[in-house]
Amino acid sequence: MCNLNKIYGVIYLIKRIFRLLFSICFSFSLVFCFSPFVKAAKAPIDEKSQSYILMDADSGKILAAKDENKKLYPASVTKIMSLLLVAEALDNGKFSFNTELSASPDACSKGGSQIWLKEGETMTVDDLLKATVIGSANDACVVLAEAVAGSESAFVSRMNERAQELGMKNTHFENATGLDDTATNHLTTAKDIAIMSRALLSHSWITKYSTVWMDTLRNGETELTNTNKLVRFYDGCTGLKTGTTSKAGSCLSASAKRDNTHLIAVVMGAPTSKDRFSDAKALLNYGFASFVNVPLLVDESLVTEVHVKKALETSIKPVIPPTSLALINVADANKIEQKVTLALDVTAPVVAGQVLGKVDFFAGNELVKTVNLVAPDEIREISLLECFKLFLSGVSK
Repeated sequence: MCNLNKIYGVIYLIKRIFRLLFSICFSFSLVFCFSPFVKAAKAPIDEKSQSYILMDADSGKILAAKDENKKLYPASVTKIMSLLLVAEALDNGKFSFNTELSASPDACSKGGSQIWLKEGETMTVDDLLKATVIGSANDACVVLAEAVAGSESAFVSRMNERAQELGMKNTHFENATGLDDTATNHLTTAKDIAIMSRALLSHSWITKYSTVWMDTLRNGETELTNTNKLVRFYDGCTGLKTGTTSKAGSCLSASAKRDNTHLIAVVMGAPTSKDRFSDAKALLNYGFASFVNVPLLVDESLVTEVHVKKALETSIKPVIPPTSLALINVADANKIEQKVTLALDVTAPVVAGQVLGKVDFFAGNELVKTVNLVAPDEIREISLLECFKLFLSGVSK
């Protein structure tokens, strides 16, 4: 009987262990298997758009979203990618803002919004950018596209390549303008639009155009009025692009900056133009009320020298990185803490820029940013001759 009790006890213990292991494994499966499918939180707004996203322009952090990966027609919001490729061509010196370009028959045949270019008419890149960004002119956009890639079709191929490079996984372009009368697969998502908007805003000169309410071309003969009404009516608006067709509904990628905080709000498939501006404004208001970019300054008193082995120089002081920014909840703005981790020692040779440690910044219990502490200069390994000399100097003393 005693042996049976022991056997039952062992069996009971094994069952308890298996139950515990199952519970642990199940918990981990919830965290690691299902967490990728958790959606970003919805913003507390009364939206009418089919999908939206609110993103921090500096970090790319998603602050709020609804159906942000739903594929929809973007209409002229497409031009954000076209403008990005033009910006990169300008950076690479393919042409300049003063370069004059000639309108092709294909460019002049575009419908929708336009500045009524005539075949062979010349206009500077600067004026064509005004027409594209402010007036959403399809003919001007195609002239720029042809200057970048030679033809609109070649340009569209590059648009799709660039989309993949940026990680825009649910996007396919069929033209440079967003005209979708004959398009069947010209689709993107709110998230992908935010990604390319962020890339375009990294070219700071774009706001020279995207923040203009009214301008003219052809010595005042052609008037331009920005299709983005937030440029005039929303404090801090920096752009960026509207789009409207019967397939797409009313779409908008709106960006705004206040102090150190730069936000991007994308809305797609709004029933009316008024709805898209209302939704974008509500998203931006929510973002500015709830989040703030705070400067993260490393406390130099916490950064000590690191011992260097096998070198004439016995220690090295890491470089203090410049102040950076991190977007956090407004409630945590005054709760920033930092933790410095440094190597006890390193062995020569040490190269300039070699990581010697890190600084973790926390807002409450959340890790918001990590910056590296690096070596300022190279430190070479001590030679045999130098070792011998040191030995002799030590003996002589």
